[in-house]
Amino acid sequence: MTAAVKQVVVLSGGVGGAKLVDGLAAVLPRGAMTVIVNTGDDFVHWGLRICPDLDTVMYTLAGLAHPQQGWGVADESFGAFAMVERLGGPAWFRLGDRDLGVHVMRTQRLGAGMNLTAVTAELCHALGVGARVLPMCETPRPTMLDTADGVLEFQDWLVRHRAAPAVTRVWSAGPTAPSPAVLDAIAAADLVVVGPSNPYVSIDPILTLDGVRAALAARPVVAVSPIVGGRAVKGPLAGMIEQLAGRAPSPAAIADHYRDFLGGLVIEAGDEEPSGVPVVATRTVMSSAADRARLAREVLAFAEVLP
Repeated sequence: MTAAVKQVVVLSGGVGGAKLVDGLAAVLPRGAMTVIVNTGDDFVHWGLRICPDLDTVMYTLAGLAHPQQGWGVADESFGAFAMVERLGGPAWFRLGDRDLGVHVMRTQRLGAGMNLTAVTAELCHALGVGARVLPMCETPRPTMLDTADGVLEFQDWLVRHRAAPAVTRVWSAGPTAPSPAVLDAIAAADLVVVGPSNPYVSIDPILTLDGVRAALAARPVVAVSPIVGGRAVKGPLAGMIEQLAGRAPSPAAIADHYRDFLGGLVIEAGDEEPSGVPVVATRTVMSSAADRARLAREVLAFAEVLP
């Protein structure tokens, strides 16, 4: 990174966004990156506050994430989950033993009066995460989906129903105030990077918070496309673009989704097509730590040459 970019803010969901965040952490100076993470898929399970995207980012930056699935903790055990299942408890959402410890501590701290931003900072510090990780807001704001099977919360749709019901609308419930730290971080950013996360269920929850889109419109913004060769790198995004936007999944669809604030788009080589914004084509699939760092460098270099 040259002196042209000093403070980078990343908008991130789970696995795809976390991989790019990890690459940026490898090439940026310590203290140069703030990650704003979706909390729309947070929910309460077994009486505990579960924050899947926050935890995926945190575990990835801490070097603890499962290397194949990208979420959860590597070399995890599931003794507590097995006992809950044996006792007839809800077993549709798997929680590993070490992962469970994080949820216990988060729930305890929140119950003692700490806000989610402070709790996240404490957990990240304990796990040796150097980057600043911010939840998008302090209060629950669940992502809801209107589907062929009725209105479902995100985890019900994704995990319990395996993303099978067709989606007609995605919306957020609850208070619309972002964390004050979120708006401050964007205002201070020399560059905002939108990670290769699902726009509808990972990035839009952040964008629908008061003042966020306007704040982004005042900053240089580069996005990385999560569509490669007409398919989503991971998850149900391709079908959601077809159902919600009525078009084929493509980088142009991603560019249009972020049109009001996007300055440039990083796409997979071979996916070049008119998109109305400057693009750079490269390998965006991150199969290794070296891939993550390489893509991060290319994103930063692209940002520096944008008008």
